[in-house]
Amino acid sequence: MTGGAEMIPARAAGLTLLSRAGSGPALVALHGIGSNAASFAPLVAHLPPGTPVIAWNAPGYGGSQPLDAAWPTAADYAARLADLLDALGQAGPVTLLGHSLGCLVAAAFARRHPGRVARLVLASPALGHGAPVGGPLGAAAQARLDDLARLGPDAFAAARAPRLLYKPETCPETAAAVTAAMAAIDPAGYAQAVRMLASGRLADDLAGLATPAEVIVGAEDIITPPDAARRAHAALPDACRGPLTLVPGCGHALPQQAPEALARRLAADIAPAH
Repeated sequence: MTGGAEMIPARAAGLTLLSRAGSGPALVALHGIGSNAASFAPLVAHLPPGTPVIAWNAPGYGGSQPLDAAWPTAADYAARLADLLDALGQAGPVTLLGHSLGCLVAAAFARRHPGRVARLVLASPALGHGAPVGGPLGAAAQARLDDLARLGPDAFAAARAPRLLYKPETCPETAAAVTAAMAAIDPAGYAQAVRMLASGRLADDLAGLATPAEVIVGAEDIITPPDAARRAHAALPDACRGPLTLVPGCGHALPQQAPEALARRLAADIAPAH
């Protein structure tokens, strides 16, 4: 990784990423379905100086090579994450942060590579729809693809992105960034991610964890609401279960709307909840 306080673009293992050099265990950040690596830039500004950060553009996003399967699983994305960390020389345990869809990938990786994850932080977790791989897609997943095909990325983002924020009119710069990120999606990569979401089963991977984990969610999140976060939290094994944090005045785009609150949790030690 390149030095400096700013996030630096890079490419490794067929994936693009933003990174910041530092010392100690890296924070590896996995974005949501309508976003990209840059969504973590506001968070990085609130992390302790010198915290190394790796934020990927998932396969099919931001110039990253897509996956081969038309209907990939969270495990397929997790395998590409392992390739990326290998290419970056990240052999030691990392702090793994997933946001929304990224939580499915993070949990799949942590379950399969427990020695590579010191701590798992699930922000605004998407639970997955639990559909069988290969289909059919449920109504919610199919509506995403139909809307994108009908509207195109720009109008799709204009219609959908404001719902990711609580009172978007009060944070116009953040709303513009969230909308721009969604407008930049590649329809083919997005379609793969929608299928992964459709067949995702976050609770299954969480139940098999051997890694300390916690959940954080915006109290006003209408995309993955607090009740969904509570279900994810309850799925964690007792020995791994850290706190569940609700962030007031925040919607779904937690790393952008409440980066300070998320940074505080990342800086805190997990105290297992019993």
